[in-house]
Amino acid sequence: MAKFKNMVFWYILLLLPAIVLGECTCDSEDEERNKPEALKYKMAALAAILVASAIGVCIPVLGKAIPALSPERSFFFIIKAFAAGVILATGFIHVLPDAFERLTSPCLKENPWGNFPFSGFIAMVVAMATLMVDTYATSYYKKKSMKTGVLVAQSGNEEGVIHAHSHGHASMMAGSDSELLRNRVISQVLELGIIVHSVIIGIALGASESPKTIRPLVGALTFHQFFEGMGLGGSIGQAKFKSGAVAIMVLFFSLTTPIGIIIGLGITNAYDENSPTALIVEGVFDSASAGILIYMALVDFLAADFMHPRMQSNGKLQLGANVSLLLGAGLMSLIAKWA
Repeated sequence: MAKFKNMVFWYILLLLPAIVLGECTCDSEDEERNKPEALKYKMAALAAILVASAIGVCIPVLGKAIPALSPERSFFFIIKAFAAGVILATGFIHVLPDAFERLTSPCLKENPWGNFPFSGFIAMVVAMATLMVDTYATSYYKKKSMKTGVLVAQSGNEEGVIHAHSHGHASMMAGSDSELLRNRVISQVLELGIIVHSVIIGIALGASESPKTIRPLVGALTFHQFFEGMGLGGSIGQAKFKSGAVAIMVLFFSLTTPIGIIIGLGITNAYDENSPTALIVEGVFDSASAGILIYMALVDFLAADFMHPRMQSNGKLQLGANVSLLLGAGLMSLIAKWA
């Protein structure tokens, strides 16, 4: 009997590592597949996400229609703080962990993917690249605005206008134009970062055939896109684009995830989320998206607004912005439980 127990003990001991390693597989997960039912949830997700994205991105954009949402009002700082919290949490909690998971998958070769933290590296490089684009674009537009300002000043002097007045007016115009153009660069780069991530989650949802997987994602991604839309809408509102450009940016963001879902539906049979190609492509794009979102939230939203003279001189506004920031980041982090 003792000998038999000994054999059982050693058998379990030798088998245990194989069981543990066996959990880590590259085969598609054995989910409850139900194509017709999954399709119903996908259609519901497509409609819900489209409506939520459009509403979320339009709320801050309607500054002219709703005076309280105007970028000139202090309340706009509260909205932007909430948006920054949402974008920051999206980068750190939703996108970057997905990138790490994909690029450290056992389905990829150990060399090079297991030997270097590519996700963090790509996010860092893209964040630095975003900084460079931000810096050079701002510098270019500032020089361009100053040139325009000098021409205005010279023109004013030729017409007999007082030099100091014309020069001061031109400088103010140049500064205002430079800030406006920088806000436009910020909103366009931010939309790029958000869209990359939105397409990926749309394709993943559309390609899934498991109602059990899709069901919780419908509500979670609806709220996810709504809050992300608010963040982008705040940036678009501050950029003061013409109506046509605003409509294009709003439409582009609103349609991105639904288009991703449609692409996912089209490639359902061919798509394998555990294939090395899918893992590498999604992991690299997620890493890049995370780098853009984290940089934009910290530098172009939080640092710029929290150091703004209006914020620095108003204690109540500071408190409101801090609470709003924590609320935005907290809600977006909570959604990660389901999405």
